[in-house]
Amino acid sequence: MPDETTVTPGGRTAEAVEAIQREMTAFARRARASAGRMHPELSLVSYTLLGHLEERDGCRATDLAAHYALDKSTVSRQVSALERTELVERRVDPDDHRVQVLHLTEAGRHILAQVTESRRAAFRERLADWTEEDLVRFAAYLERYNAWQEAAPGEDQG
Repeated sequence: MPDETTVTPGGRTAEAVEAIQREMTAFARRARASAGRMHPELSLVSYTLLGHLEERDGCRATDLAAHYALDKSTVSRQVSALERTELVERRVDPDDHRVQVLHLTEAGRHILAQVTESRRAAFRERLADWTEEDLVRFAAYLERYNAWQEAAPGEDQG
């Protein structure tokens, strides 16, 4: 028999799940919109890819596609746009000359740092009146939610 913490149809739990879905959709929509305001040429996807390249100190486009469960053609279009704006460059892999590795350019590092600081400032402002306990709990819930691994690659479960 399910207890009150089990996600089942009906009751307060179903209402809570609906509220979570609705609020996460609003969060995603706001994140996409704010990305354009922070840097007009840098979409949320581009920002995410640049962040991954910085974190990994470069990687192949196929690695980006696999990591984010995106179609290779989607990543290819994004990377091409980042190359045209000179935020990303391709370099030959020193261990395998057949492979090209994507790296941030200095301009890419600069724009990523600017946008990252703008995003952090926006989060700090939005969360300014939250208690430390609320922030820690919210962070833990988001980490727990995002750690769920059951979805198949490329399948968005929300």
